[in-house]
Amino acid sequence: MRLRNDKPEAGNQPATDLIFGEWYPAVRTSELRPGSMTTTLLLGIPLVVGRKRDGALFAMRDLCPHRGIPLSAGWFDGDTVQCRYHGWKFEPCSGQCTEIPSLTQIDTLQPTKIYAGAFPCREADGFAWVYVPEAGMGRITAETALPPLPQVPKFSAQFRTAHLSADLPCNVDHGIIGLMDPAHGPFVHRAWWWRSAASIHEKTKRFEPLPDGFRMSSHAPSANSAPYKLLGVYGEKIETTIDFTLPNRRYEVIRAGHGENGKWFASLTTITPVTPSSCRIDVVACWNVFYNVPLVPQIAKFFGARFVRQDQETMIQQAEGLRFRPAMMLIDDADKPAKWYFALKQRRLTGQGEHPLREPVELHWRS
Repeated sequence: MRLRNDKPEAGNQPATDLIFGEWYPAVRTSELRPGSMTTTLLLGIPLVVGRKRDGALFAMRDLCPHRGIPLSAGWFDGDTVQCRYHGWKFEPCSGQCTEIPSLTQIDTLQPTKIYAGAFPCREADGFAWVYVPEAGMGRITAETALPPLPQVPKFSAQFRTAHLSADLPCNVDHGIIGLMDPAHGPFVHRAWWWRSAASIHEKTKRFEPLPDGFRMSSHAPSANSAPYKLLGVYGEKIETTIDFTLPNRRYEVIRAGHGENGKWFASLTTITPVTPSSCRIDVVACWNVFYNVPLVPQIAKFFGARFVRQDQETMIQQAEGLRFRPAMMLIDDADKPAKWYFALKQRRLTGQGEHPLREPVELHWRS
């Protein structure tokens, strides 16, 4: 299958169509102390995200509905966001206007009937997740049914957590198909502590459909990935499962044993569209392996950051080539997950079509 970078074709072309009606990670909650707010872009929408004095998170469109000045240019007292242009005040969780200072006793306008754009904002795994509704959904209230908040799977009460992020200069589709690409490891991530070119060998993996994605069925981890071998010291059979679900989520779970004494590592990686032509990779990982061993979190984050940086550098280099709008290809079997993603996304955007993976299949590639 060939792809052109300048003429979109349904189901097989990286495009700028974005999926709304979903939760996306906006900012790390460590940036949001009570009474503070910060700005970010999400799906091309300027947002101001903050934490009220009582601890509640909020996300507002960073535009005053009066004259369009960014609300982040104004003031936040821990309870109310005030526009610096005319002093309009807003309750940030609902977006409801509470005061218009210029009104007099003869004015009939009721400020409380005016709303600035506000989005549901929840905290999970160290991120402020923002629900970005589809156009025409109307104002969201506490009674509005929303999809479940994404979270990393966890299998014990005690665990360690680490976060990584990197900006990618490509549209979300290029970021996602890079995320799920099974064949780039020995090249992009070539390192003594991960994989070498000489370690390439043929692999066979079973995939099965999920309602809005697909799963690489439970299997033994790649023998040529050194970190996976760490769980082997516990003498248990090691199994890993990898899920991809729309709009942008890759879950990986590695387990050695089950029950109270089982050891595990789990991660959630997301590729979030910032603008139609740029995105951000966020990784949150949780584990109970070597839980009480000093410096393990620092070491894990050091090598994890290098791993993500390798992906980032590759995307920067790819962006140089994409400026010339080259023809591109998707091949079997290594690129089959990318084909499934484009078909799933097209089905989601149009509401038509069948799941591209109708039954479990085996794929074969070398990596």
